[in-house]
Amino acid sequence: MHLDLNLLTALDALLEEGSVAGAAARLHLTQPAMSRALGRIRRAMGDEILVRTGRTMTPTPRALAVQAQVHTLVRQAHTVLTPDHALDLTTLDRTFTLRWHDAVTTAAAPALLARISTQAPGVRLRLLPEAGTDDTDLRHGRVDLEITAATPESPDLAHETIAHDRLVVAMRENHPAAARKLTPARYAKAPHLIVSRRGQLTDPVDGLLAEHGLHRQVHAAVPTATAALHCLRDNDFLVVLPEHMTRAASQDTGLLIRPLPFPTPPIPVIMSWHQRYTGDPAHTWLRTQTRAVVAELCGLA
Repeated sequence: MHLDLNLLTALDALLEEGSVAGAAARLHLTQPAMSRALGRIRRAMGDEILVRTGRTMTPTPRALAVQAQVHTLVRQAHTVLTPDHALDLTTLDRTFTLRWHDAVTTAAAPALLARISTQAPGVRLRLLPEAGTDDTDLRHGRVDLEITAATPESPDLAHETIAHDRLVVAMRENHPAAARKLTPARYAKAPHLIVSRRGQLTDPVDGLLAEHGLHRQVHAAVPTATAALHCLRDNDFLVVLPEHMTRAASQDTGLLIRPLPFPTPPIPVIMSWHQRYTGDPAHTWLRTQTRAVVAELCGLA
């Protein structure tokens, strides 16, 4: 039986992009050429693979069943056909795009930049803020490494929980709540800020308060932890932030950190990347440096 292994590459691109146009752009082919490849795939597999539903294309059950296997085969083939050169950090010339929560960037970027500039002076980093909406930047290679508190839903994204943080309350030194024990009732009674890049005026803390029969008054939502900390200096607001990721920033601004007066679940620090980079030596090195910096921040090193 004659097998055209190029069809595996085309099938992998079609299933990841979900469209002929996207797959064609990814493989630098014309749309007619990709349409012909899809036709050959359909004949070879005896399945439609992608079917049009309105303006989009939906994978068939058969396509979903083989997607992970196809991606693995394509990645293994690339590994076999790629020269095995040892990574030379002194000559590595590469730009990595990182998208992190601003608290993680503020806390971890200085140490990471110090490591990178010492070990690989030819490497450049682009540090971006978290996106306001869900997107496909990791899948399309526009972002190389992301750190969030959420596990990625896409099956082609690899991830690793590299640490855990916990929520604490930040306030200014002369805040009325600073001199007294912070109870759930006193916490709820104080005015509050919320950190939300989408401008939401509620978060999971409100659900925890509701379990105690309490409700808080949120006066504003700000997009970053850094902005929230600066707002606290001249106002009697309370703001909930991740402890390890904001410890240095709160100390620099002369703010107080107090435990929350009720239990909260730990916050996972999750590093995510596209599977295509799992075996890439330079990307593996970047993940190692990031993991070490975050572990040190969280007291794990």
